[in-house]
Amino acid sequence: MNRRSILQFLSVSALSLGVVVSTPAHADVLDNVKKAGVIRIAVPTDFPPFGTVGTDMKPQGYDIDMATLIAKDLGVKLELVPVTSANRIPFVTTGRADLVISSLGKNPDREKVIDFSEAYAPFFNGVFGPSDMKVTSAADLAGKTIAVTRGSVEDLELSKIAPATATIKRFEDNNSTISAYLSGQTQLAATGNVVAAALNERTKLRPLATKFIIKQSPCFVGANKGEAALVAAVNATIVKAKKDGELNKIATRWLKNPLPTDL
Repeated sequence: MNRRSILQFLSVSALSLGVVVSTPAHADVLDNVKKAGVIRIAVPTDFPPFGTVGTDMKPQGYDIDMATLIAKDLGVKLELVPVTSANRIPFVTTGRADLVISSLGKNPDREKVIDFSEAYAPFFNGVFGPSDMKVTSAADLAGKTIAVTRGSVEDLELSKIAPATATIKRFEDNNSTISAYLSGQTQLAATGNVVAAALNERTKLRPLATKFIIKQSPCFVGANKGEAALVAAVNATIVKAKKDGELNKIATRWLKNPLPTDL
């Protein structure tokens, strides 16, 4: 008899005898984090300015600063866990990370798998390309090739609106997506506004001009389902950081713009 069968048998037997079986209290992630004195937060290292690797070979960016802020407020050490767009949610659901802070947008499918905090950063997804290319809507993508990161919000949304004759080329990480555009493998790229801005600061090769917005998609911190206490603690940090101006400093540092008042 396996473990589950034994537990079911004991429960049924106890109930039939009028005995109340006590079960161990559920130890949530926040409790575990505080006991361990460490919080593991999944962050990007291929998605500037939210996360990249600096000249000192350490992660840096908006998401890293946000992770640092949460760890500080919780009074624990921070362990950064590098992830990609494709594996960032599985790292949380399988327990390899306690939180994910990776320019994560919210949608119904993701809400079935993880829970979200309040928004901590502004973000919009769009189609970008050469300034002289006349593309102002999804209909104008007919016959064109677009690079996109597999599983990202822009991938999901673009797939819904792109005409049948458009070719969407999917890549496993953001660096590959951008490289495909810069090298001319695709005519356009679907990504975030801040990614395009950061790229334009670093190189003059095929500058990314905004063609049209796919979706307004602010960023949220992700936690495993049922971790209400952890999400509440994260929200407390976000609310505090908005009030005391710390989040505005982070936004100005990495996005080169103040935090929107309606975030």
